[in-house]
Amino acid sequence: MESILHLDHIVKTYGTYRAVDEVSFSMPKGTIFGLLGPNGAGKTSLIRIITTITRPDSGRVLFEGEPLSSSHPEQIGYLPEERGLYKKMKVGEHLVYLARIKGLSAPHARKAIGEWFEKFGITDWWDKKVEELSKGMQQKVQFVSTVVHNPRLLILDEPFSGLDPINSNLIKDEVLRMHREGTSIIFSTHRMEQVEAMCEHILLINKGKNVLQGRVDDIKQTHKQNLFRVGFSGQLPDGAQHFGTIVEQDNHQVVFQLEAGQQSNDLLKFFIDHRVPVTEFKEILPSLNEIFISQVNESTDILS
Repeated sequence: MESILHLDHIVKTYGTYRAVDEVSFSMPKGTIFGLLGPNGAGKTSLIRIITTITRPDSGRVLFEGEPLSSSHPEQIGYLPEERGLYKKMKVGEHLVYLARIKGLSAPHARKAIGEWFEKFGITDWWDKKVEELSKGMQQKVQFVSTVVHNPRLLILDEPFSGLDPINSNLIKDEVLRMHREGTSIIFSTHRMEQVEAMCEHILLINKGKNVLQGRVDDIKQTHKQNLFRVGFSGQLPDGAQHFGTIVEQDNHQVVFQLEAGQQSNDLLKFFIDHRVPVTEFKEILPSLNEIFISQVNESTDILS
């Protein structure tokens, strides 16, 4: 699959501290890519390199097959976790200013901003000063500044922080629309349920190093633990424990962890042969949150 972004053995140090330590990955074009890690893992340092705010000490970055250069930020939109609007400026002129930095002409910028204002129902904000807006309202303005130039690569760092559920859904819907239209998106957050719902690929880093990367579905399959939930009517048949460890059990549901070599079909056949009606039979895959915690803990022990 063609990559929009390729990082090869990136190293970034600050004094004696190595914030990014030989990180490599390829981001498939047109995907939503989760950049994950605990606080201090090196995510922000990586994003700063991708957006050319800083340069790596070693390694190379390719943007659509070309060495990353000062011309590429015009094709990138970056919404940082720490928002940075000029409080005294009027919203409209501020957004025009930021759009022109990204290469838009003033007329083009005003037209594009006006379309976003119409979409968000905020046309009366143009002459308001940024400081007159609430935190959530400022967040919407910051989002418009990030996407107004129609970037090929969109980088979102905790994009829903500070937003109420209605505005979170509004921003999420626009992000998903842009994705459907071909925008490649890096999504960085600590909310694993959001990653699970939106991301196709992830990279997990810890202490500046690669820990885990790949397709979300493949990663969940790799880390599964042979857990199966069986819902049933009546009594649990005698001998069920021979299929492995019973992890959970109540009156009409049981979770098995099958032993190596045992097949889920044999478990299902066991219930059928004992004439016990099965109401649910489902493999339990680990959540990204569970995988995140286990992999970070494991890598921390190794790297300590």
